[in-house]
Amino acid sequence: MMTFNEAYVWIWLPNEVDPVVAGKLKADGNNLLFNYGQSYLQRVNDDMAAIPIYDPELPLKSGILPLLNGLSMPGCIRDGAPDAWGQRVIINKQLGLRSSNTDTTLLNELTYLLKSGSDRIGALDFQRSASEYVPRGGGNITLEELISFAERVEKGIALTPELDMALYHGSAIGGARPKALIESGDRKYIAKFSSTADLYSVVKAEFIAMRLAKLAGLDVASVKLETVLNKDVLLIERFDRQYTKQGWRRKSIVSVLTIFELDDMMARYASYEALAEIIRYRFSKPKETLKELFSRLTFNILCGNTDDHARNHAAFWDGRELSLTPAYDICPQSRSGNEASQAMMISGNNNLSQLRVCVNAAPAFLLSQKEVDLIIEEQIEIIQVNWDRVCDEARLGSVDKKLFWKRQFLNPYAFNN
Repeated sequence: MMTFNEAYVWIWLPNEVDPVVAGKLKADGNNLLFNYGQSYLQRVNDDMAAIPIYDPELPLKSGILPLLNGLSMPGCIRDGAPDAWGQRVIINKQLGLRSSNTDTTLLNELTYLLKSGSDRIGALDFQRSASEYVPRGGGNITLEELISFAERVEKGIALTPELDMALYHGSAIGGARPKALIESGDRKYIAKFSSTADLYSVVKAEFIAMRLAKLAGLDVASVKLETVLNKDVLLIERFDRQYTKQGWRRKSIVSVLTIFELDDMMARYASYEALAEIIRYRFSKPKETLKELFSRLTFNILCGNTDDHARNHAAFWDGRELSLTPAYDICPQSRSGNEASQAMMISGNNNLSQLRVCVNAAPAFLLSQKEVDLIIEEQIEIIQVNWDRVCDEARLGSVDKKLFWKRQFLNPYAFNN
């Protein structure tokens, strides 16, 4: 298997439908270092002016840019790389290793970047050429084909040639569950499939949580639930793509993990209070954004989503400032008892999944006690009033409905003082 030591980073500038080469990523031992191309730095046209891939991590400067302390590659580059699911897909294809326990370190990061699909999250792609852009994957694929693809990867069965396109198409999307990309007219979706390892209706649980979150007034990605070949498929509309008659525009996105200047191994140092401080100084519309983030935190607790780590929060980047993306991956997690904790610290070193901890953190979000009480009361009411209707919309069975209620959704532990 060929491994790679360098790759060219291409970027879609704001409002453009075609990418330009921004610079080169090169291996230096176990590190990946980036430097901008001179042609990119010299862009002065107002309509096509260069922007930093992400500032302050990769400012518009010539020469090799130093890595931030503790990182082995720029975080804003890592945000465009495949995670567990995509890596398994690529290993399945490249090495013929079909075990779900395959060691993903058999391939290096540059190989994953260059062998994953081009329609990745955000506004970057990776190529072996600095002069010719050739996308990998991108055709329309049916849900039936995608389900077949997901099951084969999950079970370690060899992929058929007909699924080659699907493989490349979906391999760049992050996360550990089966998923792929779908294009339908002027919309693009991420498709998430139920897994054979699921002990309950995980896909339906996420659909219900996302629908209730929108009803509660949160800014969340639009979702649809489909059933294909007796399999549940959650379709999440992509907010990093915009259709135009000239082609697709891409929106630059960085994860909150990157904003914190951390990698996955250091994610435990991320906190809601620290993010609130960054929002006050670096985000557009900070007051509205702080209220939105606080509301997402309390809703996560009320619906049992404890997987709210820093890679599951993100911001748009326009070259100057940040703005919170719609919420995504609001997925209630399985819990054996009542006690639970959030993936990020909430107040100080406390991450218990309790509303009182959120109330203690409210000053960091510039919220008054009255505002906090109103947010929590309205969310509880929305969940209670709409629970049966949204469960019916999801065609949720009575067993799972009883399992979710007061276990994931409105668990008594959230209300402990």
